[in-house]
Amino acid sequence: MSATSTALYGQADHDLAPTAADAVQLSPLIVGSTDLASIADESLNAVTVRAPAGAVERRFVLAQALRILAPGGRLTAFAPKDRGGLRLKKELEALGGEVGESARRHNRICVVVRPTEIKGLAETIAAGAPRRISVNGLWTQPGVFSWDRLDAGTNALLQVLPEFSGVGADFGSGIGLLALNVLASKKVTKLTLVELDRRAVEVSRRNVADPRAEFVWGDVRQVELKDLDFIVSNPPFHEGGGEDKTLGQAFIRAAAGALRKSGSLWIVANRHLPYEAILAESFAKVRLVGEGGGYKVFEARK
Repeated sequence: MSATSTALYGQADHDLAPTAADAVQLSPLIVGSTDLASIADESLNAVTVRAPAGAVERRFVLAQALRILAPGGRLTAFAPKDRGGLRLKKELEALGGEVGESARRHNRICVVVRPTEIKGLAETIAAGAPRRISVNGLWTQPGVFSWDRLDAGTNALLQVLPEFSGVGADFGSGIGLLALNVLASKKVTKLTLVELDRRAVEVSRRNVADPRAEFVWGDVRQVELKDLDFIVSNPPFHEGGGEDKTLGQAFIRAAAGALRKSGSLWIVANRHLPYEAILAESFAKVRLVGEGGGYKVFEARK
């Protein structure tokens, strides 16, 4: 990658930060993107970052972005004020930058030229890098869904899962915790883990060391699987910083299309999410398996 290249982390917003049309995409949430950590030091002349909301993840991305800039290269970072934008200037200053800041459409926009010395670079990158957590010994990374704790929805689903058999999939597989439990059954012949976050895919490869597991970096709404015996899913319901009920509904439709006749979907949802109607529309039989702690678990048969 030449020193004349530019890169973009996240979806572009040309009103907040104009970006070259040929900028290399670095976001782990965009299928086909390049891993930010794999870019060589001082190899780009401009980087634009739609900064993540999580503090550890955001500082990791900012530090990596400064690392890959050539001397004199420019970093433009922006974020909504209530999702990290108010902290951007101080975080970039802590890394040694002289920061120019502006505001537009409830966002803060910071511009900084790569400092000669990036302060605390190694420590900031190490804090946001993949690591194992003591609670369960699994690999994870800041920024991945529920990266440092067992998600309550996943736990609710784990409490009622049956022993599966045949060929199945985990839609929105995260770091692989559900998959590990599914693969505990010797009757399962293959399990496809489908996950949009590349970081989660990479750590799940470490966590799920089972030859029956296949890993797909992709959007459940676009991945084509057919004739499955079962699917497990704890679908997301946030996108772009806000709640999006249609995400789970799209997962349900995708599951219905991927299952064979009489195949089953086991899905967990927050109690307030309106999945009953789309489940009834997409499946022949639906039953509420469990409810509690703000979550509900359904089994749906095609």
